Amino acid sequence: MSAAQGYPYPQVFLVENGGGQQPSDHPPGLVPCWSFPPAQQMVRERARTRGCSSWSLGLALLFLLLLVFGALGLGAYQIHKLQTQLDRMQQDPGSENKVHRSEKLISDFPGTSPETDSDREKPASRPAAHVIGRINTGVSQKTLRWESKAGRAFSQGGVVYWDGGLQVNETGLYHIYTRVQFDASRCTPTDSLVHAVFVRRQGNPKPLTLMEGRREGYCSTAISRSVWTSESYLGSTLQLETKDWVYVNVSHPDLLTHSHHANFFGLHKV
Repeated sequence: MSAAQGYPYPQVFLVENGGGQQPSDHPPGLVPCWSFPPAQQMVRERARTRGCSSWSLGLALLFLLLLVFGALGLGAYQIHKLQTQLDRMQQDPGSENKVHRSEKLISDFPGTSPETDSDREKPASRPAAHVIGRINTGVSQKTLRWESKAGRAFSQGGVVYWDGGLQVNETGLYHIYTRVQFDASRCTPTDSLVHAVFVRRQGNPKPLTLMEGRREGYCSTAISRSVWTSESYLGSTLQLETKDWVYVNVSHPDLLTHSHHANFFGLHKV
């Protein structure tokens, strides 16, 4: 065996016919094994793969930083533009058109919204009121009483209802209206139906008639024993003064229909 090969081979003896054993001059065949890539090549490939991943991550971080700085720059530009517009408006006070432009500029700025109508101070309600008929049996008072809170009845703008009257708190022109309906199963030819609106004013002891409707001869002998119905509507635009009380009178309150919506009274400032 040769010592130059670096590792010993096991001795193999050949047996011949002569029966003697002789050492073989040739090394025996080696057992084959799977071949693997060298360790340095594997390390080199892993380093190359790790380098590509690091380069991709760096590019992604750089892109995100560019987006962030771009958004910050756009916001700073919008703020600077808004401040410049406001400074110009303060130096040159102007018309309502400039105010509208500033509101539009604020609404265009990201993260803001224009002022809504509910946020602004609402103007005072226009003086107005509407009251409906009250069902009363056996009433003899000619000045009618009304329902001020039931159904469609309301009052606003400082108009007050109390004991059949509507009081206004502003001087001006008011449209006043009222409707009444009479129905019964009895009448006489000499009866007359009167429907009137009057006002009580401070400093004047007597009521002042504003409107009046009168109907005579509505009942004839032929229908004196049958059911009849008659209505009256009054409406006009008149001047009222502060603290005036407006009322409605009828000649036959006991003949009024019991329907809430057939009898009503109201006013509103024009």
